[in-house]
Amino acid sequence: MSTGQVTETPRVAQVGQLLPDLEVVRADFPILSRTVGDGQPLVYLDSANTSQKPQVVIDTMVDHLEHHNANVARAMHTLGAESSEAFEVARDVVASFIGATAREEVVFTKNASEALNLLAQTLAWAPGDLRVGPGDEVLVTEMEHHSNIVPWQLLCERTGATLRWIGLTDEGRLDLEHLDDLLTERTKVLSLTWVSNMLGTVNPVAGLAAKAKALGALVVVDGSQAVPQMPVDVGALGADFLAFTGHKCVGPTGIGVLWGRSEVFSQLPPFMGGGEMIETVTMERSTYAGLPHRFEAGTPPIVEAVGLGAALTYLRDLGMDAVHAHERAVTAQLLEGLQTVPGVRVLGPTDMTDRGGAVSFELAGVHPHDVAQVLDSRGVAVRAGHHCAKPAHARLGVQSSTRASGYLYTTPSEVEALIDGLGACLDYFGRR
Repeated sequence: MSTGQVTETPRVAQVGQLLPDLEVVRADFPILSRTVGDGQPLVYLDSANTSQKPQVVIDTMVDHLEHHNANVARAMHTLGAESSEAFEVARDVVASFIGATAREEVVFTKNASEALNLLAQTLAWAPGDLRVGPGDEVLVTEMEHHSNIVPWQLLCERTGATLRWIGLTDEGRLDLEHLDDLLTERTKVLSLTWVSNMLGTVNPVAGLAAKAKALGALVVVDGSQAVPQMPVDVGALGADFLAFTGHKCVGPTGIGVLWGRSEVFSQLPPFMGGGEMIETVTMERSTYAGLPHRFEAGTPPIVEAVGLGAALTYLRDLGMDAVHAHERAVTAQLLEGLQTVPGVRVLGPTDMTDRGGAVSFELAGVHPHDVAQVLDSRGVAVRAGHHCAKPAHARLGVQSSTRASGYLYTTPSEVEALIDGLGACLDYFGRR
C-alpha cells in the first residue's frame, strides 16, 4: 500500500475535488485508525454496504443514553421532555437536509426496507384512487435492490396487480427505448432507485417522475445510495416518496426515513398499530393520529434517530457538494485503476457520466469471495456476492461480483491499495 500525503491525479481533478483537510476529516472516524489481520492498516471500501461513523455521532448517541434517556411523547417528566425534544429535533434536521417543506412529511422507520414495505402494504389498503388492485400495474427496474422489488411483488400477489420492469442495457443503464410501452395510464406506481447499489448508475429520476406523474402514477424513489452521496431536494426531485437509511450516511443502523408528499401521505392508512399512532381507542374501534405519528407505531428508534440527526448535521457542515465531488474523484480514480488490472470487467458504467460510487467488477478466473478474502488479508475491506441485486447480476450474465465503494473518508492511496491487492490476487491464483 502506498502511503504519505494525499495527492490528486489529473484524472481526479477532471471529475471532482477531494475534500479539503481530508486527513482532518478522517480523524473524525476512529475506526479508520485501527489495523486488521497482522497489523495491516484498515482500508475500508465497503461504504455502500454501511458507512463508518464519526466521533460526533457516537458521542451524541452515548450522551443521549447517559443523560437524556426516556421514552418519547408519553413520559411526563424532565427526561421525557428532553428525549422527546431530541427526537423531534432530529426530524427537523432530516426535513431540512432533504428539502422537505414540512417536518410532518418525515416518518422514521427502522431502515429503507421498512419504509418501502410500509408503502407497498398501505397502498393495498388505501382509499379511492390510491388503492392498487386488479388491472393496475407497478413498474420497477431491473437494477433495484431486492428491498425495492420484493415488497412490490408481494403487493401485486395480494392485490392482483401486475409487476412490470424497465430492463437494462449492456452498459448497466436503464433501457428506456420501450418506456412508452411500460409506463402507461395503467401504471399505478413507479418505484426506482436513484443510484444503483450494484452498478453505480445514477438514474434520470426527475425526468421519469415527471412522465409518470403526467400519467397519474405515484413515484417512489429509493434514495439509499443517493442521499449519502449528493445534495437532495425532494421538491426538485418530483417524486411522491423518498426512502433512505441512516447507516449509509454516517449514521447508526436501525433508523430509516420515509419522506412523503403530505397531500398523498396523509391519505394512506396505518401500517402497524400501537403506541402513539392512535388518536383514540375504544374496544369497538380506533381512530388514528395524523402525520408523522400515524406511521410510527410503538416506541420508535429514539437514540438512533438522534444519531441520524447528528450524522446529517455532520454531512451538512462538510457540505454535500463537497462530499459529492470527493466521491466522484475517488470513484474516477478507482475506475481508471481497474482498467490497468488484467481480466477486470466492470459491471455498470465505466466512466463518470451519471455515475455514483459503487463499483462492482469481475476478476477473470477468480471467485469474488476469493478476491475479497485476499484483499482482506491485505487490510482492504470490500463486499463480494450479489449485493441484494440478483436480477441485475443475472441480466449481465454473472452470478456474483466484487464491489468496492469509497466515501467521503476514502483517500487516493486507499484506492491504490485496492488496485495493488487485485494484482496480488492474480498472482496468488496464477492468473498472470
